[in-house]
Order: sequence, then structure tokens, then C-alpha cells
Amino acid sequence: VQVVESGGGSVQPGGSLRLSCVVSGFTLSRTILSWYSQPPGSMRGLVATIDSSGRQTSYADSVKGRFTISRDNAENTVYLQMDSLKPEDSSVYYCQARDTYYGYTAWGQGTRVTVSS
Repeated sequence: VQVVESGGGSVQPGGSLRLSCVVSGFTLSRTILSWYSQPPGSMRGLVATIDSSGRQTSYADSVKGRFTISRDNAENTVYLQMDSLKPEDSSVYYCQARDTYYGYTAWGQGTRVTVSS
């Protein structure tokens, strides 16, 4: 199994970024995909989750209305569209894939987002 994130970078407050995560080795029809954030010196926290069908999503309160999670199972990819970015969104963002039948989980290596003027 493999999980590989991309799309991080530096952006000014109010800007946008789109993170991508390519997943392999999973049967995506039974895989929940999530994005987590781990700011420096802090614990990793859940940002957004999307179910295997792509019809149900959930978000941390801090990103509701600004971030959008989506997936393309044909491309084995999950996205996190990040709009109206704030300095407090600066973090390393990790993608997690979780198989709902066998229960195994895999993480990516993380991609860094810096929001600063």
C-alpha cells in the first residue's frame, strides 16, 4: 500500500491551495480517506473525511466553509481544496487511507503548508 501527498507550499493569507493524495494498494470502494493536520509542536488532528462513495463528508469546525474534500476513485486520488487560508492553517498535512473491511490504515509522508505574509 502507498499514500503520497503533494500540493503543499507557501501562500499569503486569503490565498488558496489544493492538496492531492494518490492512494495505491487499496480497494477504494471500501476505503475512507481523510486529511489530518499537525502544526509544529502539536498533535495530529482530523481536518476532513470523505466516505468511500464520496457522498458523505465531515470537517473540523475550524475549516468548515473554507476547505473542501473530494475524491476521484478512478484516479485513486483524494483532494483537499483549501480556500481563504489563515496563518493558523500553517501545518504539515497528512493523508490517511482506511480500509473499512479489513481495518488497515496507511499514512502519507505529509506535505507542508505555510500561510504567511
